[in-house]
Formats: sequence, structure tokens, C-alpha cells
Amino acid sequence: MSTTPIIDVIIPAYNEESSIGKVVNDIPKDLVREIVVCNNASTDNTVAVATEAGARVILAAKKGYGSACLEGIAHIKRKEIHPDIVVFIDGDYSDHPQEMVDLIAPIVKEDMDMVIGSRALGQLESGSMMPQQIFGNWLATTLIKFFYKYTFTDLGPFRAIKYQKLIDLEMQDPDFGWTVEMQVKAAKYKLKCTEVPVNYRKRIGVSKVSGTIRGTILAGHKIIWTIFKLL
Repeated sequence: MSTTPIIDVIIPAYNEESSIGKVVNDIPKDLVREIVVCNNASTDNTVAVATEAGARVILAAKKGYGSACLEGIAHIKRKEIHPDIVVFIDGDYSDHPQEMVDLIAPIVKEDMDMVIGSRALGQLESGSMMPQQIFGNWLATTLIKFFYKYTFTDLGPFRAIKYQKLIDLEMQDPDFGWTVEMQVKAAKYKLKCTEVPVNYRKRIGVSKVSGTIRGTILAGHKIIWTIFKLL
């Protein structure tokens, strides 16, 4: 791959007015072509803040993390010139956008197909991940290793993938199963995958998933169901 690939960034965002500007501003602008914020039915000022920060904001009317990501992919597919790499990052400022340089390096330099930013390999700020998240990641990655013979340490949302490989995966999950679907399909279709350590801090605001008991249970069920569904 060229040392100057075309990179587009997709950020699903639901009521992230306090954090989305920080995320967009911290993305290395010389690295990416477009930052696409997929506004997932926000009722606050997410759209205005993201736009002011310089992002392209599109509407993802159907609620759900995966639905927002799918709208972002659809937007990129309509471009006359497609990117070489698509990067996904959350809008809550828990990841460090500056680490995008490290995230894409294995694709650019080693021709990897997909890179997961692993929080398990990086530094976790105290309280940034709930115990149920840590356990859920361990269980999911253990099952992937057992059934698909691929080793991951995390289902981290901060990830990079070659555009064409992303399209080939035919992603479908509309909500909690998005990240694990991508990794399971990558394993199933024998993509060249690796991980890089990323640092993780407490998110701004309350998590829509791990911040509630209902969200945690639903996410855990969907993740496990997705792993077995794709066997």
C-alpha cells in the first residue's frame, strides 16, 4: 500500500456534545481525508459541535451503534474515490485519537487487513472500563480463539480496516454486536489481523451500554449470540 493512503474516519455519535469536538479536534488532520460523524438521533448539540470542529455530519436516523456505522459506510461508498483505509473511533473521548498513527501503521507498513486498538494491551485509566466489560471482552475473545482460531485480546471500538475488506465483510449488525461481528467475520474469512496497544480513559458522559444494567446484559447477550450465529 502507498505510504500516503486515503483514510476516512467514521464516528458513531449519540448525545456526545461534551466530547465529540475533542475527538474531532484530536484526530491528526494531515492523516485523514474526511471525518464522518454519524449522528444517531441525538437530542443535544452533537451536530453543531461536530460541524464546528470540522467534521462532516450525516444523519443516522435508526438508533443503534451498528446502524450509525452502517450509515457512515454507505456515505463513503457513494464517494467517487473510495478510501484505502477506514478508521472507526467512538465519540466519547475515551480513546486517544492521536494514536491513529500507530493504528494504521500495520496496514501501511505490513499490509495487514485489519488492526484492532487493544485496550487490554495498553494503559487503562482507573475506572475507564467496568469489570463486566473486562470480563465480557475476555469471554468473547476466548470464544473467538476457540472456535475461529484467531487471537484477539479486545473488542475495542478503535480500529482500522482496509476499505475493500470492510465492504467484503458485508457488515449487518445494527447495535451491540457490531465490533464482534467484524472480528468474527475477519477470522472466518482469514483476513490478516493484528492488534496495537491503545490507551483508554474515562469517557465523557455516561455510557449508553455499560452505564446501565440493561445495556450491559443486552450487549453481553448480543456479543455471545453473534459469535455462535456466524459459525
